[in-house]
Amino acid sequence: MAKKTVASLQKGEGRTYSKIIKMEKSPKTGAYVFKEEMVPNDAVQAALK
Repeated sequence: MAKKTVASLQKGEGRTYSKIIKMEKSPKTGAYVFKEEMVPNDAVQAALK
């Protein structure tokens, strides 16, 4: 299922998007949570800040 979702986001241009995985600490439990998002290659540095 995830591959179909990712393929629909790319709209035929497979190399223009990157998958970013961030590790964030949950304020409620203190456990670490991984958040994934697809961003255009131009916006990778901005998304990591």
